[in-house]
Amino acid sequence: MAQPHVSAPATTPAASGSLQARPQLMWLALANFAVGMGAFVVIGLLSPVATDLGISRAQAASLLTSYAIVYAIGSPLLVALTGGLEQRLALTLGMAVFGGGALAAALSSGLTAVLAARCVMALGAGLVTPVAATVGVALAGAAQRGRALAVVFGGLTLAQALGVPLGAWIGYAYGWRLAFGLVAVLAAVSAAALALSLPRGVQVAVASLASLKAVLTSLTQSVAVSFTALFIGGLYVLYTFLAALVEARYQLGRDGVTVMLGVFGVGAVVGNSVGGLLTDRIGPQRTLLLLCTAQLLLLPALSLLPLNLWAFGALVGFWSVCCWSFMVPQQARLALLAPERIPVLFALNAAAIYVGSSAGSALGGLTLRTLGFDGLGPIGALLALLALGSLRWRATPAPPG
Repeated sequence: MAQPHVSAPATTPAASGSLQARPQLMWLALANFAVGMGAFVVIGLLSPVATDLGISRAQAASLLTSYAIVYAIGSPLLVALTGGLEQRLALTLGMAVFGGGALAAALSSGLTAVLAARCVMALGAGLVTPVAATVGVALAGAAQRGRALAVVFGGLTLAQALGVPLGAWIGYAYGWRLAFGLVAVLAAVSAAALALSLPRGVQVAVASLASLKAVLTSLTQSVAVSFTALFIGGLYVLYTFLAALVEARYQLGRDGVTVMLGVFGVGAVVGNSVGGLLTDRIGPQRTLLLLCTAQLLLLPALSLLPLNLWAFGALVGFWSVCCWSFMVPQQARLALLAPERIPVLFALNAAAIYVGSSAGSALGGLTLRTLGFDGLGPIGALLALLALGSLRWRATPAPPG
């Protein structure tokens, strides 16, 4: 290997048999909550933003697209370029940039300014989320890796379940700028807490442009990261149009749609914890194989079976659990695959989430126009099948040499 690997769990005092570092992990989770709310709150603010700025909803949706593109490109590069920074400083800097972008968005008066602010937010978030995961693993130690990642990434899933609806409610009641202002406040609190609570000298593998190149030129590691884009893409084929599906099939209005999305959000929170438990008990590879198999069954069922509303809602909740149980085992799998490249692998994995969600949404739109709602589940399942194939490919031993 080009770079020596320093085993973080062996040299970090917090890494022991139990999660002695849980307070620090909770602050890392809060940082991810702020990042997740800031990233996805736009989903619930499209109409207020469009009305206030005098633009179409399609133009307002560019706030999501631009964020995803900047994050996907910027996160791996930023993690590589800042690899020499002390981890506490890197996290604090990332949260400061993210919070500054959120504040700028709240104070913006036109679409161009908001787009620029969103790009700044994406750069800060692209540094925070992968570094937070890397630090969480280092603080907890190998034996508690799954549970530690579940805590850290619990902030992201909680943001989808609670933060996004809260931001949407604030946006409709008091204006979208106040929602971004709240994100800025959360970012400031997180930055201060991380600066004060994280120990100095948390030792992790050092990221660099050389390690980024090494991952991108490694077929094994690139395929491993691609699993995230394929798995997320499959679920977003259907999830993007879940509200439209229940409106059309069950004649649900605003409140009914909100409840159904809330069921999905609660499932995401539960799934995050389930993923951590399964990872520690049966290992990441088996957990991901199980979740892919579940997707192959659940996605077609959701769009093809003539279920009543209660059965459909229960299935949506279970599907969400199976969807969002994937993050922890995938991160743990990447950490085991190349421990010396954890920061870069985590950054690329986070970028793959945005690539997959954008591609899945686009494919879902094409499917809806050509095959209707019935086609969403089977097409999503095809991506899940490709994700399963990537796991099986990785499970095949490489030839000697």
